[in-house]
Formats: sequence, structure tokens, C-alpha cells
Amino acid sequence: MSSAALRQPMSLKILSNGFLAFWCIVAAFPIAWIAVMSFKTPIDAFDSNPFRVIFGPHTRTNIGGLSLIDIVLGLALAGMLVRQAIRWLPGKVVEYAPNGRTGISWLVGGGAYALVSLVLLVVVLPAVLGVLNPLLGPLGTSIVGLTTEHYEAVWIDRGFTRNFANSMIVTSGVVLVSLTVGTLAGYGLARADSVIAFWLLVVALVFRALPHSVLVAGYLPYFITSAEWLAPIFGDAAPTLYGKPWAIIAVLVAINQPFTIWMLRSFFQNIPAELDEAARVDGCSHFGAFRRVIVPVMWPGVITTGLFSFLLAYNDFLVTSLLLDAQNMTMVPAIANMFNRETTASDEVQAIAAAVSITAPLFVLVLVFQRQIVSGLTAGAVKG
Repeated sequence: MSSAALRQPMSLKILSNGFLAFWCIVAAFPIAWIAVMSFKTPIDAFDSNPFRVIFGPHTRTNIGGLSLIDIVLGLALAGMLVRQAIRWLPGKVVEYAPNGRTGISWLVGGGAYALVSLVLLVVVLPAVLGVLNPLLGPLGTSIVGLTTEHYEAVWIDRGFTRNFANSMIVTSGVVLVSLTVGTLAGYGLARADSVIAFWLLVVALVFRALPHSVLVAGYLPYFITSAEWLAPIFGDAAPTLYGKPWAIIAVLVAINQPFTIWMLRSFFQNIPAELDEAARVDGCSHFGAFRRVIVPVMWPGVITTGLFSFLLAYNDFLVTSLLLDAQNMTMVPAIANMFNRETTASDEVQAIAAAVSITAPLFVLVLVFQRQIVSGLTAGAVKG
């Protein structure tokens, strides 16, 4: 069939592209708007005039803001960093991976790139602009009010760094355990011809479909009384499960593992069994064939599944809010507590700044791993 026959009519192109653009605007507007509010004083942030919220005249007059040259150079540097993260970083990570261990290389390379980007945006760029602005006359005059005092209050004064660390501990633990168990279980179930394996997956899917409130209601009494029923084993030193991040990791893995196994099983099913047989002929054991041949082939699927596991744990509210104490609270329930308490206008803007802060790691993950995600999703993640 010719390409002309498959070409969409102009009306359909306009309709589909218009709907997509409208959906993107509707989806992105809340995030963009609260991001703007988080850099303004409360008077500007909650002004009924949207232009005063955007330009922040009160913020510009009393604190300062961005000039035209600040905006241009800032956007140029941010665009360059994003472009390099998408096009340059993945290749370098694979090139310098020790013995093909791209996981370690991604941790080191991604962390180093994030640190360099942060230094360039937060330290180097402001220093350069501080010298340029006085020399450029009108171009160096502030036109948009901006303040970072709310972010400083959240991360430094309120100790939000502790909540961030707790979130990283929980999400990293969930991803590590989920992928370790999920890859082994998914591979075994994909290569099993037994009907029992299929029904195990169905039961796991039903378990995953249960509301989290039902599951947490079953865990909560045992978490609270864990020191009592562990006392016969550990005596007076019996630990309590309540409030412990490692215990939350076990709960979230139990809840989300069926989803991980289902996804990874679908990926493994798209890998021909002949690869296993060829590896076995070359002298690999079953596990050696899995580790040296199968996993490298389906690495995009592992990354995609790991990202979904990260999101499920990172965005969890119910489990973490009920089973973690205030000292070990993760970011999502901590922000909910900020909004729920009676606060001043400044406290509300600080809560908004905290809400904006937790979206940054998600954007970074999607930008860095976008190629692997697209490759993984098209490799059979939706196959039954």
C-alpha cells in the first residue's frame, strides 16, 4: 500500500494535534502554575490578577528578580544540560561501564552529571550574571520578581532533606528488591509451560488490584504490636516494625511485586527461547545464561519496570503515612501534613515549594531514560 493512501487528511491532523496540544496544556498547567507561585512572596503568589502572579511586582520591588539576560542565559544553559543528558550522557555511560555493568555506571555517571548541572545552575550562572547585569543597563534590570526563600525555608529550616533521604531509602530499596525478585520470577514464569504458573499470575494480579487501605488495615495492628510478639525471640531488645523504613520497603514490595512480575514476564516472553539454548550449548549454566545473555537483551524492559516501581513507591501516600512515624516520614505524606495544618500564607507557599521540589527527580528520570522507556514499552510490556 502506498504512503499516499496511508496519509492522514489535514482535518484529522489538525484535530488530533489540537487535542494533543490542549491535553498537554491542561496537564502541565497546574505544575507550571504552582512552580511560578513558589518563587513569589505570598502577596504576589495569591494575587487574583494572574499577571501579578507571573511578574511578581511586590517580589521584584522588595527582594529582586530576573532580568532579560538572566532569563535568556538561564534557559539556554538549562536547555543545553537537558540536551546533553538525553543525547550525550547515555552513550558515555555505556562506553565507560566497567565490564558492561551499566547499572553502576548509571549511578556514578548520572550522579556526577546531576551534581555538575546543579553547580552550573546554582553557583556558576548566578556568579556570572552578577557581573554581567550591572554592565548591561536595561537588559540587566529585573523584570520578573523571584525569590528562593521558600525553598530555603523548606529544605533548611524545616528539615525537608530528612524526608527526601527517607524517600530515597524507601524507593531505592523497593526498586532493588522488586527488580531482583521480579526478573527471576518473571523469567521463570515466562519459560514455564505449566498452567499453575498462569494461575499464580492471576492470583498475584488480583492481590495487586486490592485497595491499599485493605492491605494496610491488615498490616497496621502487627506493626504497632510487633515489639510484643517479637519479645520471646529478642527479649527486651525486640525491635518494632512501626516507623521503620526497611519494614515499609517490605510492605511496598509485597503490594507492587505482582505488577513487576507481570511486566517482566511479558518482556521475557518476547525473547526467543533459542537464546537460552544457545547459551547452554556454549557452556553457560541456567543462571549464567540468564545473567549473561537474557538480561542484557531485555535491559530496556528492566529500566522501564524499575521506573514504574520507583513511581509506585515514590508517590505512595497511604502506606507511608500510616506505617511511618514523623521522624522517618517520606516526602509525600510530609507535604500533605504541611497543607493540612493551619498555616499562614508564607507556610502555604512553602508547602507549594515542597510540592514542586518532589517533581524534579521524576523529570530527571524520564529525561535521562526516555530512550530506554520507549524501547521497553514497544518491546512487549503491554503483551498479555
